[in-house]
Amino acid sequence: MECPAPFDRFRGEVLPEWIDYNGHMNLAYYTVLFDQATDVLFDALGLGLDYRRDRQFGTFVAETHNLYERELLVGAGVRVATQIVGADAKRLHLAHEMFALDGGQRAATQELMFLHVDLALRRVSPFPPDLHERVAAAATAHADLPHPAWAGRRIMLPGPDRAPTGSSPAATCPP
Repeated sequence: MECPAPFDRFRGEVLPEWIDYNGHMNLAYYTVLFDQATDVLFDALGLGLDYRRDRQFGTFVAETHNLYERELLVGAGVRVATQIVGADAKRLHLAHEMFALDGGQRAATQELMFLHVDLALRRVSPFPPDLHERVAAAATAHADLPHPAWAGRRIMLPGPDRAPTGSSPAATCPP
């Protein structure tokens, strides 16, 4: 299987029912679009729905981090480019970037860590050899891409004020 680097085959559109009271796409629907992009990649890798049905294995997300950079309005077209940041016997680390089709500006990023799971046992398990080979080949195809500067970030306040103060949120919020 040839895996373009980055994997850039997903296109989507912001639907009217996804708009929040601020007039732009609600944060939950960025995740929906990123998840749909993951499905396109997983189908290409052989990790999609047929794999789950036929072999009783799948993937679970263990961790995710979204970064919202620009708002998207109803009807906006988007594309998602995906980079395989890393893979091992049981895990797959992805980095998605969502771009507006109109203007090409990046709107959001998402970093995910997937675990390969035996669905019958509900336990993390190694990829079967044939699938491990496909995932490793795709990861190798992406290995020369620069590591996304935003991947691996953590959430924190900037500067010296980020240290905990000891007060609880309930003590500082009005009733």
